[in-house]
Amino acid sequence: MGRNLQNGERLRPVDLARGHGLSTQAVRNYEEAGILPAAGRTAHGYRTYTPLHAGALRAFLALVPGHGHQTATSIMRAVNDGADDEALRLIDESHAQLLDDRRTLQAVERALDDLGPTTASEPGAGPEPAAVSGPGGTFIGPLAGKLGIRPATLRKWERAGLVRPRRDPLTGYRVYDEADVLDARLAHQLRRGGYLLEQIAPLIAQVRAAGGPAPLEAALGDWRSRLSARGRAMLTGAAELDAYLRERTSGTSVGNNPPPQVS
Repeated sequence: MGRNLQNGERLRPVDLARGHGLSTQAVRNYEEAGILPAAGRTAHGYRTYTPLHAGALRAFLALVPGHGHQTATSIMRAVNDGADDEALRLIDESHAQLLDDRRTLQAVERALDDLGPTTASEPGAGPEPAAVSGPGGTFIGPLAGKLGIRPATLRKWERAGLVRPRRDPLTGYRVYDEADVLDARLAHQLRRGGYLLEQIAPLIAQVRAAGGPAPLEAALGDWRSRLSARGRAMLTGAAELDAYLRERTSGTSVGNNPPPQVS
């Protein structure tokens, strides 16, 4: 059951909005979305907020850069509904995703360390029946399966110029040679890193022209910086959320109304 916490200080929507460069409508929208606790009301029906609402707004805005708007919203809704464990689970998922992205970046860097042609039998890999059409050639299905994507994704990448498979003269099937497989692997890793197709295409073209990974070094450095920024943003968001949780449990007011109930 929610608690009617007490604190006499009242804030207007414009007070919260001005403090964070927002519009008053944005503040109202955040309340309606469950990001802020329910506001109190004056005798004339005007919304009134408290320092606790200001803490909720600070926590949400601090969570967004590290977790994204949707997850930050879900975290605040869970907290305001008293479901702290669910909020912590969502935070754990974001940290797990960040760790996975770091591992992806490391995988790209390892792949670029050895940019030589891929062979049909990598160390520890067994044969792939029906995957090869001629020396070093791979069909679309096996390649898509190896990358964990759909064949339609490879066709989309082809239209964007990321891969350039040849056609088997007898069957008309797409055949990806060793260079195409490498292009597909790099495109796949960069897509996982958040790069758009139009950003990847010139990088792949430069790698082809240069015959090496140098053009990707700047992109990978930028990717690494963005991951670090997310990690720092998560720390900032955690600090503000912890402060908000402490406020809620210390008896600070949410106005005249108790927090929303879990139905």
